[in-house]
Amino acid sequence: MNAVLVAVGVMLILSLLRINVVFSLIIGALIGGLTAGLSVAETIEAFTGGLGAGATIALSYALLGGFAIAISRTGIPELLVGVILKLVKRKGDSQKVGLAKVLVFLLLLMMAIFSQNLIPIHIAFIPLLVPPILKILNMLQVDRRLIACILAFGLITPYMFLPYGFGAIYQQIVATQMGLSGLEIALDDIPTAMAVPALGMVFGLIAAFVLFRKPRTYKQEDVEVEELEVNVKKSSIVFTIISLIAALYVQIETDSMIAGALAGITVLYISGALKWKEADQLLTEGMRMMAFVGFVMITANGFAAVITATGHVESLVEASADLLAGNVSLAVLIMLIIGLIVTIGIGSSFATIPIIAAIFVPLSLELGLSPLATIALIGTAGALGDAGSPASDSTLGPTAGLSVDGQHNHIWDTCVPTFICYNIPLVLFGWIAVVFVL
Repeated sequence: MNAVLVAVGVMLILSLLRINVVFSLIIGALIGGLTAGLSVAETIEAFTGGLGAGATIALSYALLGGFAIAISRTGIPELLVGVILKLVKRKGDSQKVGLAKVLVFLLLLMMAIFSQNLIPIHIAFIPLLVPPILKILNMLQVDRRLIACILAFGLITPYMFLPYGFGAIYQQIVATQMGLSGLEIALDDIPTAMAVPALGMVFGLIAAFVLFRKPRTYKQEDVEVEELEVNVKKSSIVFTIISLIAALYVQIETDSMIAGALAGITVLYISGALKWKEADQLLTEGMRMMAFVGFVMITANGFAAVITATGHVESLVEASADLLAGNVSLAVLIMLIIGLIVTIGIGSSFATIPIIAAIFVPLSLELGLSPLATIALIGTAGALGDAGSPASDSTLGPTAGLSVDGQHNHIWDTCVPTFICYNIPLVLFGWIAVVFVL
């Protein structure tokens, strides 16, 4: 039995049974290693050996969480919330309610997109913006599953298609790994190849608005506009903007989210926008809020190390290729599904590319696929599973913001809806791109 299928299957089943994701990943990795013939000691050694790869990411998210909480205490998010809330203060005004919904949806969608390309802060904006907006969402009876889908779209689609920020990193990984596997490609070709798969994500976003359009009631105390209005000093606004620019500049220059977060926090400290007596408590609160995300990312790297150590990814692909005996359409579909399985287990599209490129490139050449079609195959197979994976930051981030009041479940309210809305159309549109378009 293939160890990859077993490990990912166990992890998903346990997660769906509401077992903690960290425990699910550990148990799935252990069973997967044993299935592959590794001893308990060898499995644990592979798992622990892979943990270090997630430490940098975990610390980055912790510091970004602290930075986000610090900014949120300047009062700027409350000003934004207050403006939107005024539009829905008068009950029964359906036009204002509709306008408020549109504003909230656009705000979150644009911030998610910008966080990947224009202002590459990734999921750090979520704990900054989403918790205050929950009050508005509750008043509007917006289904939070829709918000999870909106955020997931903005966190995934840009790096697939746009060659900026995290998109530049992802596409560079695709080009590099394909080159190492025997197929040199131009970076400029990747957006062209990924256009149709990205269109599948757009289709999924539209589907989310249809599936989760009905009102959903959440518990909430009455909130008045005056409760959210705060007196924000102009200097605080200026220094907060400066801190964001500093964080962005340093992150781009150093290619380090840790350095960027430290730069932003330092500006808030020095300027006085962040009070010294409150700083320690606020930063600790932000780190605690993102701690779960960090632990899952660390554990996911251990899981990925075990998956790699089994050597069963290669055997899974080879067995599928032998079974299909040159049937291009079915071969492409199977490879996309394999990408989905690997990514949903690992939780990282970026980490999936090196695993699958070495196998998919030779198979694609054997099947006679064009370079553009091969790019679309590998780029789509890598992105598949990012939406819906319990260990992905594209699902952990939205959950971190939407579950602060305990009314949003990570698996059933984030992972399952995003899996349905995005992975299904992404498989379909990726398959169409590879087989018919490119």
